[in-house]
Amino acid sequence: MTTSTSDRRGLIVDSAIDLIAAQGLRSLTHRALDTALELPAGSTSYYFRTRRALIEGMVDRIATRSRTDFAARPPEMDERDPDRLAHGIAGWLDRLLAQRRNDLIARHALIIELLGDAELHAKLVGCLFSHRHATGLFETLGATEPATAAADFIAVIEGLIFDRFAGARVALAPGTAQSVRQLAAVLAVQLRAAI
Repeated sequence: MTTSTSDRRGLIVDSAIDLIAAQGLRSLTHRALDTALELPAGSTSYYFRTRRALIEGMVDRIATRSRTDFAARPPEMDERDPDRLAHGIAGWLDRLLAQRRNDLIARHALIIELLGDAELHAKLVGCLFSHRHATGLFETLGATEPATAAADFIAVIEGLIFDRFAGARVALAPGTAQSVRQLAAVLAVQLRAAI
């Protein structure tokens, strides 16, 4: 059975994301990916000539998955009641933590790596919860300063996610009622404070 070019590229990108999540950004090399995927030496560099090309592939993959996840968000994320809205967003974030943990970890590592690359950095920063969507949310909720409220809310979401995979709450397993409650409690405070 042969693998198409797009399938092979996708496999390499997914493996690169998993490699970063497990071993950190320093582990990301073409050779390490060839080894992890049991490909002939030089295969990864055939599909991604440079490290930047490989990173760009990961950024595109993470951003695409994020857009897909956001498009499939639960209806509670469109609520106007702060508590129900917080619970909906918490459930969505909890699902991301359970199903896309490696993407979230790689995303944070890459955000730091790409501070000097305005294009790719902006793509990653805006892909979890975009400022445009957050501003629209706070306009709908009647916030007096929707853009500021949106930026603050995104900062809280980023902190919650980081806390759950690398901070004080790494032991709190996603996919549990306790996990959703913890996320919802913090989000509800932030939502109520902004309106």
